[in-house]
Amino acid sequence: MKIDIYTHILPAKYMEALDKHIGPEQKSFFNTIYVLKTLFDLDYRFRIMDKFDDLMHVLTLSMPPVENITDAGKANELARLANDEMAELVLKYPDRFAAAVACLPMNSMDAALVEADRAIKDLKFRGVQIFTPTSDKPLDSPEFWPLYEKMCQYNLPIWVHPQRPPSYPEYKSEKASRYTIHGMLGWPYETSVAMVRLVFSGILEKFPSLKLITHHGGAMIPFFEKRIAGWIDSHDILLGRRDSENLRKPMMDYFKMFYADTAVYGNTDGLMCSYAFFGAAHLLFGTDMPWDNQLGLRYTRETIASVEKMPINKGEKKMIFEDNT
Repeated sequence: MKIDIYTHILPAKYMEALDKHIGPEQKSFFNTIYVLKTLFDLDYRFRIMDKFDDLMHVLTLSMPPVENITDAGKANELARLANDEMAELVLKYPDRFAAAVACLPMNSMDAALVEADRAIKDLKFRGVQIFTPTSDKPLDSPEFWPLYEKMCQYNLPIWVHPQRPPSYPEYKSEKASRYTIHGMLGWPYETSVAMVRLVFSGILEKFPSLKLITHHGGAMIPFFEKRIAGWIDSHDILLGRRDSENLRKPMMDYFKMFYADTAVYGNTDGLMCSYAFFGAAHLLFGTDMPWDNQLGLRYTRETIASVEKMPINKGEKKMIFEDNT
């Protein structure tokens, strides 16, 4: 069995409602989605899935985040609609969809907490998805702490998905990102920043049972492990302070509390870097399907192959493909 924990979808009714609310910037992004029929056309999706033995999907709602689109009240309506549709899909196609992950209206924490309860208790969802940054705020913002406490109580994970719009330039002298750098490199950067903020703010100290699934193999953290540790140590000495003084464990131990998916698009060497850092127990098979130019076929095929090529034992590969889920 291969359980893909990071596949994206836009359910039909939600997609229709979304089209009525998005602004010009989201509209440009949204128009590109129609090329990826696997996002909303189940026949296309199933055709891709049928090319692989024993493959199941966990559903996460595709971008854009509802809090980026409209006010809190309407965002809550959109989140409920999306969650209801994803729940229907899991119920209707139990051999295709292992579970779904809740969309939350993060521009109202009160509404987000209520929807998290509804999605988990009533719809039987297996976690929630949030974006980083959320409403241009870092994930260690105190207003988000009640959600972390709630997910600890449920003992269910939070899927962390990065975002950065094309209007976010890499250079102050320019007005927008070029060459799609905002997504290519900006998204893994945003994940990495969020992980650092969550560690040094003491979130993982305060909520030690919090489960956070990071996209794209844990982003930059595994590769830059020694640089991060060395940078902090040297700057503590130079500046006479301790950024990690509120942490009781060694700093890098907190980073290893995160989980990571395998969505590095077929790079076995990259996966081995994530494996060396997180260990097999904190790696989960995820493809980012269908965000490639083959409707999800390439990412699925090459991600499976990259895991199978890892020089680790069969038991650990089984953990990654299905057991950890």
